[in-house]
Amino acid sequence: MSRKKQKAKQIAREHIDLLVEYALREKDGHLAARQARQAKKIAMHQRIHLPYEIRQLYCKRCKAFIVPGRSARVRVGRTKIRAVRITCLKCDHTYRKILVWNKDL
Repeated sequence: MSRKKQKAKQIAREHIDLLVEYALREKDGHLAARQARQAKKIAMHQRIHLPYEIRQLYCKRCKAFIVPGRSARVRVGRTKIRAVRITCLKCDHTYRKILVWNKDL
């Protein structure tokens, strides 16, 4: 990969990080969604994989930007399999992130 492409990808990564950071701080939901959409477009255009922390901020079904507590409900499960349940308030899709799985409980 040429130095020019590497530099462009590095600038794009920094821009993506800034846009997502601003979207998380933003009180206006529409502006936050636009900033997050722009970050995703930059990543797709430059063929950059978004980091795990940023990927988790997008709904798996409707691809909307979700902010825990504002546009998503976050709950901790109380079964044998400890998991965080995230519900998108836009499309009502629930998905789980398993934390600990104990067979002894």
